[in-house]
Amino acid sequence: MQVLFETFGGQGLAFLGAALAVVLCCVGSAKGTGMVGEAAAGVVSETPEHFSKCLILQVLPGTQGLYGIVAWFFVLFTLGAFSGGIVSLTISQGMVVFCSCLPIAIGGFLSAIAQARVAAASINIVAKKPNEASKGIILCGIVEFYAILSLLATILLLMNAL
Repeated sequence: MQVLFETFGGQGLAFLGAALAVVLCCVGSAKGTGMVGEAAAGVVSETPEHFSKCLILQVLPGTQGLYGIVAWFFVLFTLGAFSGGIVSLTISQGMVVFCSCLPIAIGGFLSAIAQARVAAASINIVAKKPNEASKGIILCGIVEFYAILSLLATILLLMNAL
């Protein structure tokens, strides 16, 4: 482990945290949108006019992937990548940036999958009572709130990281 730290230093830890934020959020979103897409395919095959309602429900678990990208940009901003060069970080500073990425990495991954379960169940609302589809969207929004809180935690931690 010491060789790893000496080789990559604090910048390596910071970039690892940013990479985890993006990867875990995107993996959760990909799994989530896939789950909802599978549920929606059956409804759309029988009633194609419900495609737009199903699409809205499918897109919702994809937002966590965007939150991971936002966290990645905040790490790059924190490291000075947009102002002329990457700042040198100690191991402890790199660990602070790494740990700052964990809320959205873990929260984004888990909330995308949880939101997908709610959205997939909400596809049943579209199938049985299409005029009530907005209720399913609201149910998904409650899970979305926790993804937003995870992103907010990451941003606030990064603002005070260095």
